[in-house]
Amino acid sequence: MEFRNLHRQYDRLKTEIDKRMAKVVQEGHYISGPEVTELEQALTEYVGVRYCISCANGTDALTLACMAWGIGEGDAVFVPDFTFFSSGESPASLGAHVVFVDVERDTFNIDPEKLEEAIKLVQKEGKYRPRVIVAVDLFGQPADFDRIRPIADQYGLLILEDGAQGFGGNIRGKMACSFGDISTTSFFPAKPLGCYGDGGAIFTDDEETAGLLRSLAVHGKSKVSKYDNLRLGMNSRLDTLQAAVLLAKFPAFRDVEVNEVNRVAALYGEFLSDTDLILPTVKEGFLSSWAQYTVILPDRLSRDEVQKKMKEAGIPTMVYYMKPMHMQEAFAGTGSENAVTPVTEELCGKVLSLPMYPDMEKEEVEMVAKELKKL
Repeated sequence: MEFRNLHRQYDRLKTEIDKRMAKVVQEGHYISGPEVTELEQALTEYVGVRYCISCANGTDALTLACMAWGIGEGDAVFVPDFTFFSSGESPASLGAHVVFVDVERDTFNIDPEKLEEAIKLVQKEGKYRPRVIVAVDLFGQPADFDRIRPIADQYGLLILEDGAQGFGGNIRGKMACSFGDISTTSFFPAKPLGCYGDGGAIFTDDEETAGLLRSLAVHGKSKVSKYDNLRLGMNSRLDTLQAAVLLAKFPAFRDVEVNEVNRVAALYGEFLSDTDLILPTVKEGFLSSWAQYTVILPDRLSRDEVQKKMKEAGIPTMVYYMKPMHMQEAFAGTGSENAVTPVTEELCGKVLSLPMYPDMEKEEVEMVAKELKKL
């Protein structure tokens, strides 16, 4: 068994993927080929925003968004403590002060109550300017934007939606990557919609911001030429071959795969309902794209021992994430390490992610549940 079986997906989509990739090789437009524009248009329509700017990866997408807003020294950026490193790395790399916020135990996403407390504290201390909330759609479920948006509006903050894991999810039909003032996603192979290398995209409804992002992603170019540079940017383009892979995968993702991962999640819920594992919760009106299926182990179980026994049974498991962001050595001495996040610290010691992918068979889900029940 594989943790995320991309071989089955390729076998299912092989004809279209091979055809799309062969066309790029035959035509030789490896950088900024027509497939990139075609993909951006398809994603714009799917997400329901005006502009999509593709880029080299999800981390660049976050960094470019912060650059477009001029985020830097003296700015406070609020980031969930339980997330992948790049959510905090991107604003910190530009000189911003990252404030780590605790998360909800049932959804793993940023806790709006703790977020507002953190904003008030930064305002009271007066050392940094509150600027941005990085709201991560962790493990596939959108953050609670019904509660986050009013907080952002009240305190005059921008929302950067990190939809790297949430692409394909929605809240009452409004798609992930449409909730932020700028939203981003990743096409890393294991993401809900993945390519065969690195890739990312940025979404916005603001025309001026979109133009600035396109410039920043190609060395700060002007509209005239990439050799006429208006500002300092970076080199962050989505390769045409990766766009071709995504175009081949996208219809199946949109029409089949999001439904199929929800089928698999429902089976896990059914087969594990009689255990004392804490199963992931999806809020009413929310749809998850299930980048991961993550359970919380009871205190009496050793996670290391569970992983060892599952591996012996031929079942891979993963831990996302084993160390709070504020405890990462990279943030030592920055002030960002001064976070009070008891839920995050608990989760980091107890979470375990199980195999999850659209082509997973019922018998395989049952096998994973059976082995867990033995423990």
